[in-house]
Amino acid sequence: MHKLLSRCERVIEWLLALALAVMVLLVFGNVVLRYVFDSGIASAEEVSRLMFVWLVFLGAILATRQHAHLGVEMVQARLAPRWRRLCALLSHGLMLYVLVLFLQGSWQQTLIGLQTYSTVLGFPMALFSGAGLLCAVAMLLLLGLNLLRILLGHPQAHIPGNPDAAGGQDL
Repeated sequence: MHKLLSRCERVIEWLLALALAVMVLLVFGNVVLRYVFDSGIASAEEVSRLMFVWLVFLGAILATRQHAHLGVEMVQARLAPRWRRLCALLSHGLMLYVLVLFLQGSWQQTLIGLQTYSTVLGFPMALFSGAGLLCAVAMLLLLGLNLLRILLGHPQAHIPGNPDAAGGQDL
């Protein structure tokens, strides 16, 4: 399981790099074309916007995997281990609930987007909401796995505020 997650993480990192490179090239190229040649690439804005959306959602998956999302662990670090575990269970439950709502909304938007097309290139707008759909599923799996580990007392469970937490790569 750890190898599979690590490989998925590497693929996401490469996709992030690719999306960022495409964005930079398109936006920079469009700026140069506008100021130097008084023209531009009409599709550059649509493609760069699509890359940005995917960059954000793939980055959210990666941040979930590495426990890098913003969090306030000062309070949790001062709690007794039993209360810290309870706080982690509660927060995981709330995050899973919100992710289920996000998944439902992304699914509805994807269905709508299958019948709506972008202005210049004409690709289905579902490509935008598909990023949210993938993000919700991946984060549900990652958080569900960590919740299961917390419930079972697994040594690789990530409990925020634990002084002995391994940091990033324990999912």
